[in-house]
Amino acid sequence: MTINNNNLKLILSNLRNYNYVKLLIVTKNQKIEDIYDLVSRGYSCFGENRVQEAKLKYDKLIEDNSNIRLHLIGPLQRNKIKDALKIFNIIQTIDRIPLVDEISKKIENSNNIKTKEFYIQVNIGNESQKSGVKKENIQKLYNYCLKKNLNITGLMCIPPNTNDTSIYFSEMLDIRNKINKNLKLSMGMSNDYQTALKFQTDIIRIGSMIFQ
Repeated sequence: MTINNNNLKLILSNLRNYNYVKLLIVTKNQKIEDIYDLVSRGYSCFGENRVQEAKLKYDKLIEDNSNIRLHLIGPLQRNKIKDALKIFNIIQTIDRIPLVDEISKKIENSNNIKTKEFYIQVNIGNESQKSGVKKENIQKLYNYCLKKNLNITGLMCIPPNTNDTSIYFSEMLDIRNKINKNLKLSMGMSNDYQTALKFQTDIIRIGSMIFQ
């Protein structure tokens, strides 16, 4: 795979009227050379699904480019928490109380923590095969995170694979506004980011459209 410059230009063109929206480039399974290319062009916001893959690709990159902000956008296993907290600036996939407890313990017992922000992942379509907290439990989890001093700054979702995701993005916006209007929204990927822009998303996560 290589970088599709035409698609990248198209995405940036669509973002011109949304200057508050960040483009998070998803680099799962992508070559280090392509990531270096993007960094050399000034891109600094990247997302990875797996802790070990991110560690292999980004340890040296981050050492050479301190402005890189790396997001974990895949499920976080409890045995990977220690490593995740050392490499990711933001973890977008908080979805259960036991995970919050383990993260809180690691933060309390270590001075080498890079992660400063966390997002709650919402299972907006109530799909059994997807991670994320159920909609009826979001407020409880959010309150528990605050009690444990986790800095929750946003909500994230992966909607069902459908031709019209607007109903799910609209619901996410309503949920955000009820919980805390200052929370950011991470929603919208290659196939539906333009729809997400209509519902005040703050971050779009684009991978396959850029790497082709």
